[in-house]
Amino acid sequence: MATIAVLGTGLLGAGMVENLLTKGESVRIWNRTREKLDPLVAKGAIAAGSPAECVEGAERVHLVLSEDSAVDAVIEKLRPGLGDGIPIIDHTTNRPDKVRARFDALRADSVRYVSTPVFMAPKHAKEGSGLMMMSGPAQDATDYTAALETMTGKLWHVGERPDLAAVYKLAGNSVYFAITGAIADVIAMGRNNGVDPADMMQVFAQFKPGAGLHMVEKRIAAAGNGPASFEMTMALKDVRLMAEAAGEEHLFVLPAMMSALQRGIEAGHGQDDFAGFAKV
Repeated sequence: MATIAVLGTGLLGAGMVENLLTKGESVRIWNRTREKLDPLVAKGAIAAGSPAECVEGAERVHLVLSEDSAVDAVIEKLRPGLGDGIPIIDHTTNRPDKVRARFDALRADSVRYVSTPVFMAPKHAKEGSGLMMMSGPAQDATDYTAALETMTGKLWHVGERPDLAAVYKLAGNSVYFAITGAIADVIAMGRNNGVDPADMMQVFAQFKPGAGLHMVEKRIAAAGNGPASFEMTMALKDVRLMAEAAGEEHLFVLPAMMSALQRGIEAGHGQDDFAGFAKV
């Protein structure tokens, strides 16, 4: 039976290991904090004492680490045990320019480094659901899609540009974080007006702003080039009312929006469509 190496057994990595084990795979694991290996060893994983030992004889290598510096350090340590042609499949959320530099350096040294960030919670990693992206040569998609599809609900090869999946990962996270902050502001408005959070969310069962998300980029691009459907001055008034409705509650997104709209108005765009604030 072939061995799969997983380096990094935090919440996401541990979920991936459990998923692989349930599929009958032989999984060798390594983590900087040794204690994090114990629950997975109890479930059948094999603990390794070093990155090089972890990857020795492995069919493929998965990295699920904290950031670029950890990725570079672990790759350096595992290289002595890495077999020829064995892929390093990196699920870490990384900076795109560093992914590109890492890809170029490793490929020049005949190491198949594959950037494959994910949109997964630990639950999804364990279940094999969620979204996994891959960027890089089409041959990588040909060679690894079948194996990686067992670990995710959907595998998307985004293209041959090696850092594109890393760019998309940061884009997805940025929107998710912004939505989280916006909903926190919604809850704050409700709290200050005696409305339960669950009741505040009822508005989004009827009004579904996410349905038009794909049109926002076009609205930003067109703002200022024609008649406004929602002027920046009116948008600032509405945002001010939202902030006032929250009273003394702490806000996240609304103060930044007020500042951005005010800058747009001061730059002479008050009568333009409100989305133009993103271009000012």
